[in-house]
Amino acid sequence: MADRFGTPLYVYDAGAIEERITRFVEAFAGIPLLLAYSVKANGSLALLNRIASLDAGADIVSLGELRRAVRAGVLPDRIVFSGVGKTEEELVAGLDAGIHAFHVESAQELALLSQLASDRNVVAPVSLRVNPDVRSPTPHEYTSTGYASSKFGISVSEAESLYLSRAADPHLDFRGIGVHIGSQIVEVAPYITALDTVLGVLDRLMAADVPLGYVDLGGGFGVGYQGESGLDLEALSAQVVPRVRERNLRLVLEPGRSIVGEAGLMLTRVLYVKEAAGKTFIIVDAGMTELLRPSHYRAFHRITPVRLREGTTPVLADIVGPVCETGDFLARDRELPLPEPGDVLAVETAGAYGFSMASNYNARRRPAEVMIDRGEALLIRCRETPEDLMLGEVIPARGARTTPPADPGPG
Repeated sequence: MADRFGTPLYVYDAGAIEERITRFVEAFAGIPLLLAYSVKANGSLALLNRIASLDAGADIVSLGELRRAVRAGVLPDRIVFSGVGKTEEELVAGLDAGIHAFHVESAQELALLSQLASDRNVVAPVSLRVNPDVRSPTPHEYTSTGYASSKFGISVSEAESLYLSRAADPHLDFRGIGVHIGSQIVEVAPYITALDTVLGVLDRLMAADVPLGYVDLGGGFGVGYQGESGLDLEALSAQVVPRVRERNLRLVLEPGRSIVGEAGLMLTRVLYVKEAAGKTFIIVDAGMTELLRPSHYRAFHRITPVRLREGTTPVLADIVGPVCETGDFLARDRELPLPEPGDVLAVETAGAYGFSMASNYNARRRPAEVMIDRGEALLIRCRETPEDLMLGEVIPARGARTTPPADPGPG
């Protein structure tokens, strides 16, 4: 594939994605379930189309993701719109599309949504995202979202007040209540703490004649980047399902990484190997512009040669990219067989937050993407061209000079 499609190259296993969706459905069987795939993890149209064909919905956070999900075949009434900073344009687009629900994160957003729905003489489907003040154990501070001082969600007391005070609003349909506590979580306990918090709110609202039909537990279900086990879905479901069934609710889950993360990898080719101050640098053609996670989150990805050379000695090396930043690396102090220029390395567990966070910094072209389906390699995104990088740009026409330029003088 590296020879056929070039590198850097993202490769996804369609069968593995289907297996992960099936695992979620089976783990939470026995209660009504909306599996709303988190598009931000990987928004490739081909992957979204495959996920939609398995009756999954989508969790979106922007107008672009709404358009992308619908184009890929996701039914609008299976889409939930999350995000702390939805614009008026995005709210209107969601209303016009007829999505399942807006996951509102502030009183002002709720008021704006009500006004926009009133202007269009429609009813906006709503769920409030509650911040349960749960410190979940995540690998990096940037991926924890459920604590009180984060920008996400509404406090328990304010959420409860908003449900009660706006319940009679004719342009708001309160359908559920939700929570999202972070990303790459591998322990069950924080989810149950958060769930019990929002179910407590829901129980009090039901007692006050504010009926709600679903609870959203969010996503962030961890996977194994170093070969370890991720979150035990069956252990989670064993505690979640009885709580949801007891209240006759529908469950909404927003998995992203746990659907596509382990189903994807990135291929990169070795350009040079050099020594400096006793340190070995393996310079490859992919870097932070193709896979930002190591630089941004200090994330670990296993990196292995596609072909092992006989008699190679393992070395301790930094695997770095061509971007003009010291922070441009895929791994530091990593032991692997010493490769030679032209060798291909596989960066594993790269299906989530890989291409979706890729950039054109240094005017680099984003890579191609390939999906393996029943043994066939299918190109699902072409590599960008240099011309693609300039689409939409305009050099303004210069006005005619009315006076001659000043004499620059001798020389």
